[in-house]
Amino acid sequence: MTFLIDQPKLDGEVNEKKISNSEEMDLVLDGGFVVPNANAFGHTFRDYNAESERQEGVENFYKTNHICQTYDFVKKMREEYGKLDKVEMGIWECCELLNNIVDESDPDLDEPQIEHLLQTAEAIRRDHPDEDWLHLTGLIHDLGKILLHPKFSKLPQWAVVGDTYPVGCAFDDSIVHHKYFKENPDFKNPKYNTKNGVYSEGCGLENVLMSWGHDDYMYMVAKENKTTLPSAGLFIIRFHSLYAMHRSGAYKHLMTKEDMENLEWLKIFNKYDLYSKSKVRVDVEKVKPYYLSLIEKYFPAKLRW
Repeated sequence: MTFLIDQPKLDGEVNEKKISNSEEMDLVLDGGFVVPNANAFGHTFRDYNAESERQEGVENFYKTNHICQTYDFVKKMREEYGKLDKVEMGIWECCELLNNIVDESDPDLDEPQIEHLLQTAEAIRRDHPDEDWLHLTGLIHDLGKILLHPKFSKLPQWAVVGDTYPVGCAFDDSIVHHKYFKENPDFKNPKYNTKNGVYSEGCGLENVLMSWGHDDYMYMVAKENKTTLPSAGLFIIRFHSLYAMHRSGAYKHLMTKEDMENLEWLKIFNKYDLYSKSKVRVDVEKVKPYYLSLIEKYFPAKLRW
């Protein structure tokens, strides 16, 4: 089933405005969601150089990630996990399983993942009440992190979380901690280290292999289980960690017109995904019935994972 949705009226970015809050200036998204001044650790968002208790661990994470995420590794992971033969369960069951998982690559948050999922979804819901598919996308976008659950797989964090990037072509300079790619076997491989690499100009991101992790995995789960989310929802799920693209403008030479249209929705989504990482709590039981209704609308009761 294909959904046609109106594209957001943007000029590359969502509307942002500044308002005065006592003597501070807080960022307000287009629908009114007030962005906190600092992340859960009191630093600016996505500051990978801030001296926090997690900074060293985050950098070590990316060093391993950038060395090990090769084209061949990604192909192997997609073949293995694309079978979707690990378990059968519903979307909400998966949300609850994430309660004990913390993303070691995230410099902004140390809360259980379900807190972040609901913070993101509820912020989107307040500002875009008529886009229920986007609310649900907010809830499920990180469910691929179920790969970190000890009963589900034995993958290390570097193969599940963190910023993503295409493999099979040159690693863009804007990727966080880019220096560690020099130790990746693909970095000096002439087959993979050119601008296009194994791809062609305008081939479409659907045909590009991404570094393996929760984004690509959840995209595969949703698509293969015949979700009726619009293409923009699937695009957000697969590319929400591709910061080099939606923050720095990289890899546009590989994109199609549809990719560019979906990118505008991703830019809207990303504001909420990033800036909702605060200590604001969500009453899970209060909002649960609404999200269960969306799950029933867009997904089967049980999914293959």
